Amino acid sequence: MEKLSEAGIVELPKICDPRGNLSVIEGIKNVPFKIARAYWIYDVPAGKVRHGHAFKTQDEFIVALSGSFDVVLDDGVQVRRIHLARSYYGIYVPHLTWRSMDNFSTNSVALVLSSGVYDSDEYIDDIEQFKLLCAK
Repeated sequence: MEKLSEAGIVELPKICDPRGNLSVIEGIKNVPFKIARAYWIYDVPAGKVRHGHAFKTQDEFIVALSGSFDVVLDDGVQVRRIHLARSYYGIYVPHLTWRSMDNFSTNSVALVLSSGVYDSDEYIDDIEQFKLLCAK
């Protein structure tokens, strides 16, 4: 089950203006799903790794609103590290893709958009369980 072919960087619209630039994210248009939830990750201490997990059916879209960080994606077959450092680029993370985040710069902010509302049953929190699921 190779999902990393679906994952990847998406360039968002960037409207340049001398007063400041603007970018926009619209569900279905810029991300391949209807946005049901948004949350952000910030104040990550230097050297810390955000816990890895995968979702059974939910997709995600991640943007570095400020600063930079790496997103590590694993589909059970291959692993890919993507560095985000511009607010007009995002990463589409399809369901059944293990993802973790690390290498956070000072004052970085990660925006995460999800196709579903919070549901603890959606999470696959154990990497070994994830690998067994991918092997099926």
